[in-house]
Amino acid sequence: MDIKPIGASERNLNGIDYFLLWAGVAISLAEIWAGGFLAPMGFWAGFFAIVLGHLIGNTLMALGGVIGSQYGITSMVSVRPAFGIRGSNLPAILNIIQLIGWASIMLIIGGRAGAMLGAPFGGILASSQFWIVLIGIGTLLWALGTGRSIWKILQTTAVIALLLVIVLMSGVAFGEFGSGVTAAGTGQMPFMIGLDLVIAMPISWMPLVADYARFAKKSGPAFWNTWTGYFIVSSWMYLLGLMATLVTGETDPGALILQTMGKIGFAVPALVMVVFSTITSDFPDIYSATCSMMNISQKIKANTVMWVAGILSIVVALVFPMEQYENFLLFIGAMFMPLFGVVLTDYFLLRKGRLEIEAIDTVGGPYWYYKGVNIIAAVAWAAGFVTFETIALMNYPVGGSIPSMLVAGLIYFYMTRGRGDG
Repeated sequence: MDIKPIGASERNLNGIDYFLLWAGVAISLAEIWAGGFLAPMGFWAGFFAIVLGHLIGNTLMALGGVIGSQYGITSMVSVRPAFGIRGSNLPAILNIIQLIGWASIMLIIGGRAGAMLGAPFGGILASSQFWIVLIGIGTLLWALGTGRSIWKILQTTAVIALLLVIVLMSGVAFGEFGSGVTAAGTGQMPFMIGLDLVIAMPISWMPLVADYARFAKKSGPAFWNTWTGYFIVSSWMYLLGLMATLVTGETDPGALILQTMGKIGFAVPALVMVVFSTITSDFPDIYSATCSMMNISQKIKANTVMWVAGILSIVVALVFPMEQYENFLLFIGAMFMPLFGVVLTDYFLLRKGRLEIEAIDTVGGPYWYYKGVNIIAAVAWAAGFVTFETIALMNYPVGGSIPSMLVAGLIYFYMTRGRGDG
């Protein structure tokens, strides 16, 4: 594994591979949990926030992958043309932090669900710590095998099996919570705040989507299948969480649905959902944390970084306070919406999709700027971050995601165009 540009002849993933990859990422108890956060909006406002938020977030995420699929580069390398070769290191560090955080959150949710399903048997099976460690080790091994032939077979099989479980899970959820759901809820959460919470989920994958898109045989199928696979399944996960929380008031809707499945004789499919949905949605965090670390330094072997990231995610999962999950989602939006407002503006509007790929790591080349950092990009990013945080602190009911991205993109566009770069 390395972060050098992958040539067209070396790429081996088709459109269906991307559909299954991103559908597998979206099959997650964390997404069901996040859907429950929208319950104060009521059903219809929450439903429209889910659809619109995924339309916006998915499109931006998939566009981030286009840079990788067209030039065979990782996500953090794709940041270099806008921010500079050294300037990409800070986003890489932040990405590592958010990826370890995501991996840990997934393990916590999976661990709690596993312990709930194992409670009737008692002993170690009723321990969330046991399930965190077990699923964490499975996730690490899955990440270590990424891209190999056996991995593709296992990934495809696991995702197809999970999609079948989701059909079963949905039937249980609609049977238990579907009645009267449209009349539930108070409408206390402003629509734009709820929209932020939805956009944050696909946006959290934007800093790693190119890590996988770089293996695409063709850019178009990679874009549309990434978009479609994640949009359909993630929206559905959010909807299940919204429904369950609206009807029951349960703060952990995913666990509630799994518990209901267990009570009516579907404990085994529920356990399959817990273990493999966590692995298929968690391994990209470990793999991409490694890609981000290698953007900073390639002196450490990739497998070593992956082992450290995998073990660290398990350790953090054992101590992370889950009541901070919603704040974590908003932190992701604050950091990465303006960041990719700059990156996408640079690539699509200023460079018109053209990069000098041979100079992507050249000291003193076109992506070196001032001592390796593009000051204009950093200023635009900071302005976008301040915009997001100001909106949050002032409790403006408009949400910070879209304004922060627009502010960062517009500042970068006009300052760069005026200087004659790009």
